[in-house]
Amino acid sequence: MNKTIKNLTLAAMFLAIGLVLPFLTGQIPQIGNMLLPMHIPVFLCGLICGWQYGGAIGFILPLLRSALFGAPMFFPAATAMAFELLTYGLVAGLLYSLSRWQCVIALYRCLIVAMLAGRAVWGFVQVIQLGLSGSAFTWQAFMSGAFLNAIPGIILQLVLIPGIMVALNRTGLVPFKKQQTAKQAEQ
Repeated sequence: MNKTIKNLTLAAMFLAIGLVLPFLTGQIPQIGNMLLPMHIPVFLCGLICGWQYGGAIGFILPLLRSALFGAPMFFPAATAMAFELLTYGLVAGLLYSLSRWQCVIALYRCLIVAMLAGRAVWGFVQVIQLGLSGSAFTWQAFMSGAFLNAIPGIILQLVLIPGIMVALNRTGLVPFKKQQTAKQAEQ
């Protein structure tokens, strides 16, 4: 199968999962806000399909979900999340594709760096958005929104995403790759 068609199909599947997954936690908004269900398919899309697809799906997902279902609220939540999730998909996918070895250790390294980068981007966008609207975005609001309230979701992502990637590797659907040495490339 053509790799582009495969990646487009998988990206569409991750977009659909991202639209539907929040319904599992949506009945209790506090739980949904803590488990961060839209983040998981974006990370997986970036890791499996590549940074371009992960970034695109990450940007589109919260805006489309806001337009279709009214949640998250378009401004400031969905607009800030669009840049946050774009960063997650882009950074995780790019770092993972550039990793010398694609393994569980590389997954954790890529996920943690992407999570930190995405949360920094989210905070930066919030400062701009809320500053333009005449509100303030405090350091306490950043720490609370980016880290303290998100601890259950961060833990879930750090357990679930590598678990899914290991399962996909074992089935051969998305195998881990090792960079070839010069000697292996000559053979």
